[in-house]
Amino acid sequence: MMKKIKLALGFLTIIPIHGTDPYLPGDIGRAAGWFPWIGALLGLIVAGVYYGLSQIFAPLLAAVLSLATWITLTGGLHLDGLADSCDGLLNASNKERRLEIMKDPRLGPFGGIGLMLIILLKFACLYSLPTHSLWFALPLAAGLGRWLLLWAGKQPLARPSGLAVDFASGLNKKSFILGAMAVFFLAVLAGYAAGWRSLAAVAFVHLLAWLIFKIANSRLGGMTGDIFGFIVELSEAAAMLIFCFKL
Repeated sequence: MMKKIKLALGFLTIIPIHGTDPYLPGDIGRAAGWFPWIGALLGLIVAGVYYGLSQIFAPLLAAVLSLATWITLTGGLHLDGLADSCDGLLNASNKERRLEIMKDPRLGPFGGIGLMLIILLKFACLYSLPTHSLWFALPLAAGLGRWLLLWAGKQPLARPSGLAVDFASGLNKKSFILGAMAVFFLAVLAGYAAGWRSLAAVAFVHLLAWLIFKIANSRLGGMTGDIFGFIVELSEAAAMLIFCFKL
């Protein structure tokens, strides 16, 4: 169990993990059941950072610094995938060319716009979140984003090799059960604090992921590692947005 937790933590964050056994093909997929739990931990850390900073800085500055902490903790892993996905999915060429564009390390115009918009949206949501929802909304949003990676791994893949293939090869029933337990636990806790918004966030991000699956299949022929990051970033922002509703 500890090996899988270390793998998940080392893969999703920049936190240095020592004493990990040599990596084997499919190990990341086998550790994926812990992804939502690690996501919840990240969300809890960011909530703590925001709460602490808001005691000594204006809320606007606290939100900026907290979002910077969030990005730093993940090493910008998913933002990179989002940028590449925007460049590829929004290109008007064929599937092969779109996949080629997504492998290009250079940032294109669509990728730059996508990065700017998602960072602005997450910043606005973080700044707007009610204080009583902060401790529950962020863990749920980050947990959901990483839970959807498991479902993405069960979709058709666009390439015969790569990170997505390695990840998908290790996914198993235990991963889904463990991940589902995390989502259920987080949703129930968030429900006590924010009521209907918790269920709405869970439903909305699953619908959003389904739409992304359809678009990726149509435009690329399946999932890629970049699309995985795209899903995480959009679902996190979408879940946070739901918790900002004033209804």
